[in-house]
Amino acid sequence: MKKLIIAIGIVGLIWACSNAESGNSSTSTTASSSTASETPKQEDGEKIYRQYCVTCHGLYGDMGASGAANLNETKLSLEEKIEVITNGRNTMTGFKSLLSEAKIKAVAEYTKELKK
Repeated sequence: MKKLIIAIGIVGLIWACSNAESGNSSTSTTASSSTASETPKQEDGEKIYRQYCVTCHGLYGDMGASGAANLNETKLSLEEKIEVITNGRNTMTGFKSLLSEAKIKAVAEYTKELKK
């Protein structure tokens, strides 16, 4: 019985310490989020690409599922990429109803990194 009480006490102590640390990180998150509201937030093109584009284009842009273009070989300019992502082309649907202009631009800029 003593061992059980000691084990519960240790687990409780560990849990309490982990909550104290997460409380401190939420304070720093709050502070950084207030700073982020003062300046325009830069979108994470890679994260958005992985969420919406990887299914057809693949992780490296060369999968070609459902007729998707190979992003490693594309010759489109940034503006043309933004147009395609916004309005779609061929079998690709447009993302203007799902993504903001800033997110679309971030994805278009990220696809430049996929080019070999």
